[in-house]
Amino acid sequence: MILAGDVGGTKTILALFKTEGDEVKCLKKEQFPSANYQTFTTLLSEFLTDAACPQVAAVCIGVAGVVDNGRCETTNLPWVLSSKEIGDRVNSQNVWLLNDLEAAAWGLLDLPERNFVELNPDAQSQQGHTAVVAAGTGLGEAIIAWDGAAHQVIASEGGHTDFSPTNEQEIALLRYLMEKYPEHVSWERLLSGEGLINIYQFLKHINYAQTNPETEQQMTERDPAAVIGEAGVVGSDALCVEALKLFCRLYGSESGNLALKCLPYGGVYLAGGIGAKILPVLQQGEFMRGFLAKGRCRAVLQKLSVKVCTNPEVALSGALSYAKKRLG
Repeated sequence: MILAGDVGGTKTILALFKTEGDEVKCLKKEQFPSANYQTFTTLLSEFLTDAACPQVAAVCIGVAGVVDNGRCETTNLPWVLSSKEIGDRVNSQNVWLLNDLEAAAWGLLDLPERNFVELNPDAQSQQGHTAVVAAGTGLGEAIIAWDGAAHQVIASEGGHTDFSPTNEQEIALLRYLMEKYPEHVSWERLLSGEGLINIYQFLKHINYAQTNPETEQQMTERDPAAVIGEAGVVGSDALCVEALKLFCRLYGSESGNLALKCLPYGGVYLAGGIGAKILPVLQQGEFMRGFLAKGRCRAVLQKLSVKVCTNPEVALSGALSYAKKRLG
């Protein structure tokens, strides 16, 4: 019995799997709104209360935050997860906490091709390292290193590196965000749900286009980032359309930055909750324009595969895969 989980700033998914050889059967899976729980332990106890199952052999959970020696303080939640505390709760010593992008990376390796959409029309299939970039509640980045025989996943907090503007509009955007975040403007402040809102508010601030009263009203009633994304995809609001266009170009730019740092000849994967939702806009070319705008190194990136992962549970699958590997 394996308990696998994906802990994010917006939602948490937990699942119990029964494994027999290569066969895996999901006995229970549940999704929780993360913000409704003060601690992860409370959420876990609720999940396990009515779970009629034998002894849990192992637990593996992907967490949105830095994992250090079996402990994680989540980035966008007031939670602290401890492998020891979780182990005590389920009475197992086999407990592993992974950075959420590390978990997603393990999951990506096992997904069939139907779970991906290629963005680069000039992509050529190659073997080598792979880069993973995931915009969602936050921005995650990871590297899947290839040593010629096996893959190893390298977690990172690359989403918190400095935002680097490349033109006058982006310089103005940086100045606007420096007022809001005087200590540090990271890529996550742009490439996330919060980031999409920031971009929209910036365009509104510079009077790029007139605001749509209906859109503004919807943004008070539900998730503003979802409203902006939906309006941008269908083209019903000029501000939202431009916000999504700029978001995609910046997403491409930072993905290209990571690609130059690890030379992922095996490709670049876009995971996270936002990519699949704005796929039609990502396919229009703005992402690839940002990705390839690297001057003398454009040719280095030109043939790399860039795929959007459309499976929303890739991190959960990765947590299960990692636990199976560790149990042998």
